[in-house]
Amino acid sequence: MNLKPKTKIYLLILVMVSLFSCTTNKNEYIEKSGQPVDFVNPYMGNISHLLVPTFPTIHLPNSLLRVYPERGDFTNIELHALPLVVTSHRGSSAFRLSPFQGNESELRPVINYRYDQEKLTPYSYSVYLDEQQIQVDFGLSHQSAAYEFQFEKSDPAYLILSSRNGELSWDGNAISGYQLIANNTRVYVYMVPAEIPEQVSQLKENTLSEARSAKGRNACLVLKYPEGTSALNVRYGISFIDEVQAKENLKREVAGKSVAELQNIGRNIWNEALGKIDVKGGTNDERTVFYTSLYRCYERPVCISENGRYYSAFDGKVHDDNGRPFYTDDWIWDSYRAHHPLRVLIDSKKEEDILNSFVLMSEQMEQNWWPTFPEITGDSRRMNSNHGVASVIDAYRKGLRNFDLNKAYLACKGAITEKTLAPWSGSPAGELDHFYKKHGYIPALYEGEKETVPEVNSGEKRQPVAVTLGTSYDEWCLSQIAEELGKEEEAYFFKNNSFNYRNLFNAETKFFHPKDKDGNFIEPFDYKFSGGMGAREYYGENNGWTYRWDVQHNIPDLIKLMGGSQSFVKELDRTFTESLGRSKYGFYAQLPDQTGNVGQFTMANEPSLHIPYLYNYAGQPWKTQKCIRKLLKEWFRNDLMGVPGDEDGGGMSSFVVFSAMGFYPVTPGSQQYSIGSPMFEQVSVDLGNDIIFEIEAYNASDENKYIQSAMLNGVPLNVPWISHEAIAKGGKLTFEMGPKANKEWGK
Repeated sequence: MNLKPKTKIYLLILVMVSLFSCTTNKNEYIEKSGQPVDFVNPYMGNISHLLVPTFPTIHLPNSLLRVYPERGDFTNIELHALPLVVTSHRGSSAFRLSPFQGNESELRPVINYRYDQEKLTPYSYSVYLDEQQIQVDFGLSHQSAAYEFQFEKSDPAYLILSSRNGELSWDGNAISGYQLIANNTRVYVYMVPAEIPEQVSQLKENTLSEARSAKGRNACLVLKYPEGTSALNVRYGISFIDEVQAKENLKREVAGKSVAELQNIGRNIWNEALGKIDVKGGTNDERTVFYTSLYRCYERPVCISENGRYYSAFDGKVHDDNGRPFYTDDWIWDSYRAHHPLRVLIDSKKEEDILNSFVLMSEQMEQNWWPTFPEITGDSRRMNSNHGVASVIDAYRKGLRNFDLNKAYLACKGAITEKTLAPWSGSPAGELDHFYKKHGYIPALYEGEKETVPEVNSGEKRQPVAVTLGTSYDEWCLSQIAEELGKEEEAYFFKNNSFNYRNLFNAETKFFHPKDKDGNFIEPFDYKFSGGMGAREYYGENNGWTYRWDVQHNIPDLIKLMGGSQSFVKELDRTFTESLGRSKYGFYAQLPDQTGNVGQFTMANEPSLHIPYLYNYAGQPWKTQKCIRKLLKEWFRNDLMGVPGDEDGGGMSSFVVFSAMGFYPVTPGSQQYSIGSPMFEQVSVDLGNDIIFEIEAYNASDENKYIQSAMLNGVPLNVPWISHEAIAKGGKLTFEMGPKANKEWGK
């Protein structure tokens, strides 16, 4: 999912070694260690095919403190100082720390470094600043961290701390201060150097002056140390509450601990988290892709509870968390599809806490509307539809109960019926919404027709097909929650509305086709290229070939609309073989989010993730098996371009985790998983409470990708799906794999 120019993207720093040597060395290391975290390659995908790459982020699972080495992009050869915290998944860093030796006239708030020998894991960072001749080592906890610097030159040494927009002050023992990020949200720091400097100065407009505080844009303090200083150590805490809390976080987590000790603790924490899914078999590269993808699934959302309290940007207040951690920074448009369902399986208590956080933030906002893109700085209301409702019913249907379903329902219903359906907007329902409620679809404008509806974001389009299809699914989810709550009339009402996708189905073309306000299909029309940049005038980031399949909640009816199973499969096949229709340059100039192409199918954007599994619903599961293995092998690789599109902090990686295990949640909100092709010979999933679910795939290999037969707990399984209930009880799913398709299995 592309956040467009509105969000300033700070791309991350990567190791400057060849692709081959990076992969080879890692595999050699894996053979020696074999623990889950040693299979993680944070550099995987750090070169983007077109848009935003993955970032090599150092953090503990779902923790407030995230750090990455910052630079322009992978091909840049300089580091931009050393950030203390990343304030959002793809946002800017706050507070940058620069060790320095040299002429004072060269001091700057941010020092750019040439570097070498960079080594990065999920829990550690090490780099040699070769021109400065400084060795840097880093270890972190959840809200605090430590740097160690070793200086090889005998010149005076400096530590430079800067805030992009804020205030810093020195009290004789520590630097404390804040940086303003957005929406009146501040991030605070409390940094303690183990060695007291001989001088503290303010750096302003490249001029040093003795001072103990600095304020404003690029507020900057410089700590000076004498000649011969060979090592410096700093520890710091981060907070969204205040400087006092930042100090408490430091004392609680890192006081008295060396970088090496923090790294060892972090390593154990990561092994415990990643070890919830144990895989055996496959190649080193396949295991690396798997565990790297799982590591990405722990990047968001983040817990911002700090010793029993948290700052909420949703109402601008500090709250007691009442013993339950509060989570935010979750782009639900991406994460509802597989990221939330994965957590339901392997971290159900955390998923309950996350949903409880969404209930709380809904209550804290001015209107009680379920969030769409809850971030550190509040809900940014990005993208189209309100798919958080799917995560609510998905969790509840799968047995999670430790959140208030009735409160969640009221907030979800408000977000869909009271807030406008117009994308990228937090306005109340308006003209488009009244039309939708009366006619069952969002009306489209003709090419060149001026937008006059005020609730449509001035920088966006109304995305009428994407919104109509997405809201049909959202209203199905509402109907399911209403059923659970015994609200029969509301369940009936929303279930009827869940068929609204039919209002845009063109029976002649078998595509979902935009209509004008009078009910006429927009003509002329091209399902590949109509709709302008990102096809947003009618769809959203993806063209009509992707949204053709966006009826997750009623696939049997979609099959019927397309003329039955045979016609459905034929059209699915066409999706994977249809040409781009233009040169790559021309295609991606208009549809930059739609990379990772196999025909018109795009592996690079979340609305496509369920499409390969649709063959299962039309009697040809062997094509799902073939397709899934091809996609995993070709588009997710242990190299620097090994992710096909915007990964979105687990939104896409969770597809890899599920698909490699052999099943996928096509319809969040149902209890059914669709079976694909297991990649590993053995998978053991720790569901908690000493319950283990095993998947065993005899002879599974690159060649043996087709299911010959299957057994669930010793009983033959002849359908290409499995229920959540069967998994939640524990037990074993067994496959016999082979090199040629058994076209009868699962038919």
